[in-house]
Amino acid sequence: MNNQNALNKQTLELGAKVLLALPEMPVEKVQYWIENGKELKKVLKNALFPLPTPDLKIWKTIKIGTGLQPSDFEEAIKEKDCIVSDWAKDIISKPAFTVSQEEQEIKLVKLTVRELGFEEGATTKEIYERAQELVFKLCPAEVGPQLRLQYLDQPKGEWIRVAMKPITDSGGDLGVFRVAHGDGGRYLACLCGIPDRYWPADGTWVFVSSK
Repeated sequence: MNNQNALNKQTLELGAKVLLALPEMPVEKVQYWIENGKELKKVLKNALFPLPTPDLKIWKTIKIGTGLQPSDFEEAIKEKDCIVSDWAKDIISKPAFTVSQEEQEIKLVKLTVRELGFEEGATTKEIYERAQELVFKLCPAEVGPQLRLQYLDQPKGEWIRVAMKPITDSGGDLGVFRVAHGDGGRYLACLCGIPDRYWPADGTWVFVSSK
């Protein structure tokens, strides 16, 4: 018996074991899984190949609700010798960008896509879903500009994506904030925030810790 035949035999044996291990289910539940094969595949994959649990320690604590209004951020960031991109300015000007009415601390966790368990990279949707499984929360939109103001010792070459609900810009595109330090200096910019946007495994994101 060659390796392929042996593998096929093992797969059939595994399938039989899975069938025997299935709990009793009502007819409508059985039909649900029949009709949702993609979701069933995801459940089986997570059960048989659980993603590793990353280091959940707090990376940085920042403050939001510091009294700055949306119209104040551009000047405040410039005063710190940082740059605000045109796209970021546009996002900040939208009604969906809100600020906290009272000061509060936000504890952030910083993780790469690989540390979230995606060795080959993942989409925005997959990243957010994985974060939810780890009980992380999406950042309030205010975190982007506040992180830029409060992270002035950011090392050169670091690009951080802010995991947040995307905001629609003036052109109808979805954007999320990026806090970076490049050759041109420290800046607040934006990136595409559509759900199926693919991100490489070494891409870094920040989420709100549940601790």
